[in-house]
Amino acid sequence: MGQPITLSPGMSLTLPIIFRPTEKREYEDSIYFKKAEGEFSVTLRAMLPCPWLSFPAAVQLPICAVHNVTETTFPVRNIGDCVTVFAWETPSPFYVIPDCGMLNPGAECVVKVVFQPKVAAVYDVAATCWFGGEEKQKRTIQLKALAKYPYLRVSVTEEESEGVQPGKFRDVLCFGSVPVGTTAEKCVEILNLSVVDAPCRIERAKDPLLQDHVFSCDVSHGVVPAKGKLVLCIRFQPQTVGEHSTDYFTIVSAGCLLQTVLKVVGLCKGPLVSLHQYSVDFDWINLGESLMQTLKISNISDVSAYYQFDIDGRGSVFSLDRPCGVLEGTTTLALKVTFRPTHPISYHRRVVCLVHHQEPMYVDFFGTCHSDTDKPAILQARHLSWYRTNMVRGLTFYPPDILSAMLKDGKLQMDEKGALMLPPEIPQDKPPNEYLEANSMTEYFYDGVSSDLALFPPHVSVSHREYDFGCCVPLHKVEPLPLCVTNHTKGKITVVWTPNDSSAFQVNPKICDIPPLKSSAFRVLFQPTQLNSLYAAQLEGFAFYKVLRHYSNIEEDATICPSWCLTVSLRAHTYEAEREHFIPQYILDVPKEIALQSSGESLLLLLEDDGNLYFKPVHIGTSSTQMYTIKNCTRLPMVFTWKIHQSDSKILSVSPTSGILQPCEAMTQAWTFSPDKETKYLLRAMVFVRRKSPDPMSPKSVCYALRIVGEGALGTIRAQKEHLDLGNVLVGDLQSCSVVLLNDGICSLKYVLSVEQRITRPCDPEEVLSDPLALELEHSRGTIPARSKAFVRITVRPARRLHYTWSIKYAICTPTATDLASAREEQQPLCCIVATGIYPTICIADACSAGSASGISKLHLWRLFSLDTLNEYLDRDPAPSELTYRVPTRHSTCLIPPVYTSLLLDFNFGAAPIGSEPTLVMLLLANKGVVPVEWAFLFPSDQKIDMEHWAEDAEFSPHELHQMRIQDNHLFSVSPKSGKLLPGQEESVQLSHRHDFIGTDHLPVLLKVSYGHEILLNFSGVTVEQDQCYVHFASTKHLFTPIAIGTSHPPIQIYELYNGGSVPVTFEVQLDNIVRIQEENFQHPVFVCLTPRGEILPGTTGHIEWIFSPLEAGTYLVDVPIHILGGESALITFQGVGYDPNTVEESATSSEVLPSSDFSGSTKLTVPGQAATLSHHRICLGNIPEGTKASRLVFLNSISESKAVVFAWRISTCKDKRVYIQESLVQYKRDLQEWEREKERQAVEFTITEKDLGSKKKPKSSAGRSSDSAETENLPESPAVVRKYKTLPPIKNHSTPNLPAGHFQRRLLLDKEASRVWVKPDPPKPILLHLGVTARSYSIEDFFSDFTAEFPKCFLSRPFSDQPLENKFVDGSRDRDMMDMDPKWLSLAAASKQELQIVTGTLTGVIRGLLENTQFHDAVRRTLDEPIPYFSQFHCEESVELQDRRRCSTVPSRVPASPDLCPEKDGERKEMRQETSPNNDLLESWERMGETLHHEQLREQELMSRQPAFGNLVELVLENTLQNILIEASRGEVVLTARPRVIALPPSPFRR
Repeated sequence: MGQPITLSPGMSLTLPIIFRPTEKREYEDSIYFKKAEGEFSVTLRAMLPCPWLSFPAAVQLPICAVHNVTETTFPVRNIGDCVTVFAWETPSPFYVIPDCGMLNPGAECVVKVVFQPKVAAVYDVAATCWFGGEEKQKRTIQLKALAKYPYLRVSVTEEESEGVQPGKFRDVLCFGSVPVGTTAEKCVEILNLSVVDAPCRIERAKDPLLQDHVFSCDVSHGVVPAKGKLVLCIRFQPQTVGEHSTDYFTIVSAGCLLQTVLKVVGLCKGPLVSLHQYSVDFDWINLGESLMQTLKISNISDVSAYYQFDIDGRGSVFSLDRPCGVLEGTTTLALKVTFRPTHPISYHRRVVCLVHHQEPMYVDFFGTCHSDTDKPAILQARHLSWYRTNMVRGLTFYPPDILSAMLKDGKLQMDEKGALMLPPEIPQDKPPNEYLEANSMTEYFYDGVSSDLALFPPHVSVSHREYDFGCCVPLHKVEPLPLCVTNHTKGKITVVWTPNDSSAFQVNPKICDIPPLKSSAFRVLFQPTQLNSLYAAQLEGFAFYKVLRHYSNIEEDATICPSWCLTVSLRAHTYEAEREHFIPQYILDVPKEIALQSSGESLLLLLEDDGNLYFKPVHIGTSSTQMYTIKNCTRLPMVFTWKIHQSDSKILSVSPTSGILQPCEAMTQAWTFSPDKETKYLLRAMVFVRRKSPDPMSPKSVCYALRIVGEGALGTIRAQKEHLDLGNVLVGDLQSCSVVLLNDGICSLKYVLSVEQRITRPCDPEEVLSDPLALELEHSRGTIPARSKAFVRITVRPARRLHYTWSIKYAICTPTATDLASAREEQQPLCCIVATGIYPTICIADACSAGSASGISKLHLWRLFSLDTLNEYLDRDPAPSELTYRVPTRHSTCLIPPVYTSLLLDFNFGAAPIGSEPTLVMLLLANKGVVPVEWAFLFPSDQKIDMEHWAEDAEFSPHELHQMRIQDNHLFSVSPKSGKLLPGQEESVQLSHRHDFIGTDHLPVLLKVSYGHEILLNFSGVTVEQDQCYVHFASTKHLFTPIAIGTSHPPIQIYELYNGGSVPVTFEVQLDNIVRIQEENFQHPVFVCLTPRGEILPGTTGHIEWIFSPLEAGTYLVDVPIHILGGESALITFQGVGYDPNTVEESATSSEVLPSSDFSGSTKLTVPGQAATLSHHRICLGNIPEGTKASRLVFLNSISESKAVVFAWRISTCKDKRVYIQESLVQYKRDLQEWEREKERQAVEFTITEKDLGSKKKPKSSAGRSSDSAETENLPESPAVVRKYKTLPPIKNHSTPNLPAGHFQRRLLLDKEASRVWVKPDPPKPILLHLGVTARSYSIEDFFSDFTAEFPKCFLSRPFSDQPLENKFVDGSRDRDMMDMDPKWLSLAAASKQELQIVTGTLTGVIRGLLENTQFHDAVRRTLDEPIPYFSQFHCEESVELQDRRRCSTVPSRVPASPDLCPEKDGERKEMRQETSPNNDLLESWERMGETLHHEQLREQELMSRQPAFGNLVELVLENTLQNILIEASRGEVVLTARPRVIALPPSPFRR
């Protein structure tokens, strides 16, 4: 039940709504509110609480590399009304975090999607989310991702990889030589060429033998960004000098699927120390003196060196100022060696210099000391050399005195060097032993002390070389050391110890003699002076043969023996028991460890692919190279050598065949397989390896076998397209294409391509041979894998406008034919490529004139603008200079640009009076080529570079000022100045010349065809004053058409003159030089002027007719003055050529006499305002015999759609047609009639006013008059007639005021004069259409002999017999022409009486003789009877009889002939009537008469068909018929090209 609610304006009321559901379901209800305006309702809806999750419908993950991980997140929101749990089901390779959870209403969590692909693919899968309570719901989300394989590549710069052998391990990092003990660091880049981030690991090659790694890298793993790089720093820390170190780092990516190997190599370098001399000779000094010498030591390496001489300078007679130290790289040190002898003996000590990381060096110090009593023999360097040789030969154990005695006894001899030797028992025995310098390292260790081995047995030995007294506390209780010295020689020796008073160690006795092979005892005393100290010293003693004490005891110098140096190293300390003391310690260097550790290592060589090498099939006669790797798996260098069986050496080869493998080094070698037949090969090769420095304990060599598998095959190459046409290519331009080569065989083919060029169009062979080959191959050699294709890019650059054909051939590369020359015999054709070199060309297809040049005919305009020459130039190939700028360019800094072309032409615009309308010439440009053409007319200003005003030249030449005036006033203009023509397209260009200044205007205009011709056009035009007589001569030289000598009727030739002024001009030809030429040629008229005088109207062309009749073959020249009355004269040179017709065919020159009819094509250009066009501008009637008629059909077409035209022919040498628009002509006639009526009225009209009574007033006259004086003069006013109406203005012609010379001003009548003068209406200006007609007439005899084949095509138009003789020849007939040519052939009326009597008497005698001559009568009769070959004018044999019976024939066939008409037959007919009855006679008479009439009618028809009138009638009917057909075709009423229709008629009805 409704409850009313009242709401005041602006008030609101809230209604509480209580919802009490009774069951678990959804409820929906409505509350309805009613009011006066109507009712409305509010819907109530109660929904059950439900969970609902909101998340995106799809997720796009970033692109990921295989075995990498990418992730993204998206939000999941609970938009439901209750708490819900969710769980995700995600297909591999996706998973989500978290995969399950719980969301409160309105809560949101972020879920992470992880993508970890294992296969490269496009992934688009659906992940399902289950949520809800008791009733589970689900929603799906599309997971989209893309997985790709990464591609990693190691990049090493060229400097860091220099000198590395290329092979399988192409990524090589070379450290070069690194100083020992230092660390070198270099960087390499790991490039990621893929679009995915690539995680990678850097692993070192696992080698159990390598314990100390000299190469290290701190980075063990990383991620290379997409299209990025990761920089690795590799360190090299070598420890052993001279060791070649090799190691490998592997970059592993994409779950170990892709691996990139980096090879690192380095060399350890150490110091390189050397002594400048290896012996120091002190010669001899006195006892108590000292001597100093210099010893230089150098380090040529850049590595610092640590050196130490093994000598104690405090207790030795030899001392160095710097016995140890550091020698920097590339330095030299000068050491001072001092000799202080203590006894008068000879001294010699061999001292070793130890250098860190280098073998030791030995130096000999020797000298001699003399005293007052003892003077031993002076020891020199040669004695040391002899001693070492004698020691090798075992002679040094004998004292000098014994050796001298043996020399005397001959038991010893001396060799060529001075050393002693035993005499050989047999001469053929081997030579005596020589001393060889031992290795310093061997000499150092094999000294018999530190090692049991010695190079030579000792002469004197010491029982202790080193001795340690140990702890000597207390100081006074030190026990002496017993020292035993043994003499191993066979002579008495003396031992002398070098005293050192400052040392704590002393030897007793100081000097002692020892018998041969005996020993002597010495005591070493240690007398310390300080506790807690270290003591060390080196005792030095010298043993020598006692006989050497004085030089007098020596008989032979070669027997001198140096002394032997004895050294004993002693040490001790005095540290007390409670005191700590320092004990020196040391460790062995690396070389010792390596040598000790590697002594038992065996040879181990690793061959790639378990010793198998496979070659792809190879073409017979060619070779294939495969890289194969071997690796040294030991820590010592090894030498390898390959051995191939002799029978396989021509098929298989390897490079290098031998070499050295450094420790752990892998070397790639090139194996070459060259099969010689089509078969499969299974070959075997052996490699032998051994140590570089063979150890006696190691095996000599180890052998490994390599198995090689290959196959020989045959193959060919073919082109996918054997013929390729590139079409038209611009000369100098490039056009490229690809030739697809196919290899269908099973083997790769190496090929060499060759190109042969052939030109098919006419050209100069020598000139073309110098041109480069117009086709270039991107690469002429290459390799096509088996069952593959290769693309060869070719570029065509034609050098000329020719048709090119290139034949491409190929040859398979073999070891004996690696180039084209050697493989030419084996070439095979591949494909053929053709192209045509073209230039963009245009031509002038048509030309017409308008404006002031409307009176110029097309032929004359063609000559004025040299259009034939221009087309000839455009048809040529452009010169290289014309292509300096291929397109229109502003390239000049001068007002007059430079000219780069040799093609020059004149564009002569003719002449016109000042103030006249501009001369307009329309040219039709046509592109008859096959490529688009861009053209431009460039004025000088169009070629000049725009520069700042300060850069312009302020001084101009007159020529530059002239051109600036023309261009600034736009006297010459071209519209449009540039354009583009597609193939076959045409465009008209308007050239104009304004006549604003009096004088001659010249302007060079460049016609530029882009990528083509460049022709300089000299625009020239003349502007003359008003009323000036001016004739424009196109040139001062005129060439006549060549004429054959002996021609009876030479053609009439025309020389044209153009009147460019505003008044008619009269010309006269001065014939003096022509008469002179005639006199020189035996009175033969070579040049005949038929028009020596004439008049030319303004704006029209006059013609001077000439006949050129050569007397002999040659060239004739004559200078003829042409005078212009009231104007300037000109001297014109006329030139004609006569030729012998026997050597030159008439047909060859007929084309020169008669222009080609192609010139007279249909009109293509129209000028503004032109209302009609001619179908032809020029017609050529060709060669015509006399008495014939030739005709051509020319159409005059009206192009106006709404106005009719009126035309009239003006026939002269060149026919002009004046065309008027009919409407304007009618209007003109109407205005003219009104003007004439007004003229008549004004003749009798006058006006009288009181003010002007008795005065005579005339209207003002204009400044000028026209030629029609009767119509232009002002008529006087007559006072006899008085009218009340005002008169019209007086009648006047429209005259032109005299204008001053200078700028043109428009001609306007003064307003005051115009209000008083009634101007006579001007006739409409006609449109001139020029038609040129050309023909050449011959006599019948000449025509029949020269043009026999053309004679049947001619129609002889014979006149009627009753036609008077003078009508046979119409204007310009041959008789009148001959009379005009020769003044002697005048009419007889001008002859004298005597001349007439002679002619009359002569003709009377001739006629009388003919009448009396019977032979003449017979000949006439025979002539009538025989057929004459002249068409329808033939007479039959009965022609005479027919002529007699013509009078008897009756035209009506039903009326009998009257007897009076045939009196000669009257008697016969009377007899016939009498013999027959009246009825029979009448019937027979009718039958006979019918037959007679039928035969006579046939004969009459035949006779009529032979009459000239009938022939003319037939020819006229045919001509009109063809004319009608062509007119109908022109109007579109008949289609001449339509196919004929065949109309099938119905069958005729049955005839009774």
